[in-house]
Amino acid sequence: MKHILSILFLFTTVLGFTQNKNEVSIESLLKDMVDRDVVARFPSTNFRLKQESSYNRASTIPQDSIGWFNNHDFNSKDGDHNFIRTEEKNGQKEWVLMDHVGPGAIVRTWMPFLSANKPDTDIEIKIYLDGSEEPALQGNMLGLLDGTGLIPFPLAHQSLRSAVSFFPIPYAKSCKITTTQRPFFYQFTYREYDDYTPIKTFTKEDFDNAMPLTKEVGELLLAPKNTMKGEDVSFSAKLKSKKEKSIKLPEGHAAVRELSIKLDDYKNPDVTRTVILKIEFDGESTVWCPLGDFFGNGIGLHPFQGWYRTVSEDGIMTCRWVMPYQKTGKISIVNIGETTVNVDLKATVGKWNWDSESMYFNAAWKGQYPVATRPFSDWNYITIKGRGVYVGDALTVMNPVAKWWGEGDERIYVDGEDFPSIFGTGTEDYYAYSWGGKSNEFYEHPFHAQPRSYIFNKLNKKTKDFKGKNTSGYSTETRTRALDVMPFSSSLKLDMEVWSWTDCEMGYGVGMYWYGDKQTTSNRVPDEKEALNVPPLPKNFPNE
Repeated sequence: MKHILSILFLFTTVLGFTQNKNEVSIESLLKDMVDRDVVARFPSTNFRLKQESSYNRASTIPQDSIGWFNNHDFNSKDGDHNFIRTEEKNGQKEWVLMDHVGPGAIVRTWMPFLSANKPDTDIEIKIYLDGSEEPALQGNMLGLLDGTGLIPFPLAHQSLRSAVSFFPIPYAKSCKITTTQRPFFYQFTYREYDDYTPIKTFTKEDFDNAMPLTKEVGELLLAPKNTMKGEDVSFSAKLKSKKEKSIKLPEGHAAVRELSIKLDDYKNPDVTRTVILKIEFDGESTVWCPLGDFFGNGIGLHPFQGWYRTVSEDGIMTCRWVMPYQKTGKISIVNIGETTVNVDLKATVGKWNWDSESMYFNAAWKGQYPVATRPFSDWNYITIKGRGVYVGDALTVMNPVAKWWGEGDERIYVDGEDFPSIFGTGTEDYYAYSWGGKSNEFYEHPFHAQPRSYIFNKLNKKTKDFKGKNTSGYSTETRTRALDVMPFSSSLKLDMEVWSWTDCEMGYGVGMYWYGDKQTTSNRVPDEKEALNVPPLPKNFPNE
């Protein structure tokens, strides 16, 4: 990573950027996006992640079960006005979707296709910064944000029937986003910085000047290798049922830079749920998670590539989360299944300068089967107490019916707030795609993926001949965070609404990843009994 950052620094020097060391800018945010060390420290420039979305405004309090679980998370012709207001500018009506006053930076945008099979629109989006009467950025509502226009792939891209952008748009005073016609669904995720934070507001000129850096960052995101040198530790083991194998890490200030695990056989897909990864740092257990949920591929081997994790077709599962510690570390593999497994493990441990902002990497798992879809409910991923930064999750569901299961919204409460500062519009929207009933296919991106849905994955891709909308069986969705990490000072609670079109019983399993201080705790504890409770596929499910 050091030589990567030196390359990025060289770009900024060659291009003549003059920047305060602590100033937030397009360049500083782009460099942070590909610096994995940054997320392992509590942010030196304080911010909170917020979101403007088209969530249903009837959702005001959980006690009102009708309003809270209302599914009209969009703006319709029939009166669902889930935006801020309308304005008239030069005789043209504009719909205001975001109006934030104060320093900030947009770090993620999501817009779905207005029609499931048509990636086009004539709606214009305009982004006004610092009170200017002229937009700093404008263009087609989808084309601007889907990697086919001004913002290049992969910082912007088409996922499944959505336009998604991670390109940072910083501003010193305010940000207002409008559209020239009534919007459909939308999400704008942004950092809200402390007052007087030095920020260099986005300009088109700076955007153009930063294009070489933007391209370099894109290349790094698409080639997610660990570039830090270190000491390799490894083992190969034959683990019988209920057996465990451990390896100690080098002592002293250090960090796991890369961790790879391979099983010899994935013919029984349950093996990625019944083989558990455990990690201890400085005498505290920080990771307890089934392998499939930790690496994001769910139940079975389902390859994909992301910035933090790669699951290869040859069965090697790799993560590049930076995991610092001060004195000692230990990695263990536990086989809680009934069948013997052969496992190969390799970790690369490099240097780390531990300071007051350094945090421990954590990963935990929650599973439940069955989960009733009626009455509608909020299913708690995790509740964390203490200081930390939330960095991602991987959800695997078992849907016993063909109809779509993922209308549920995420609701994320930070530092004890009464109403969630992140209120979403659907589970598939949280994982950066849309039209979930039709989007039962594989996709991957550096920060999110659907490694499996129905019978489809990277090794068995959906073809144009398949016309069905079947979302039965297992689906695995994963999202990891860089600029859109969620810092919290005292607590974080993440709930995902269970909202299916069918009254049925589903299976839920989720792996969560976060950094925290040593005294930071969560409500997740090891649960071998539930990990062994692998939800069965529906009867008459097609042979994969």
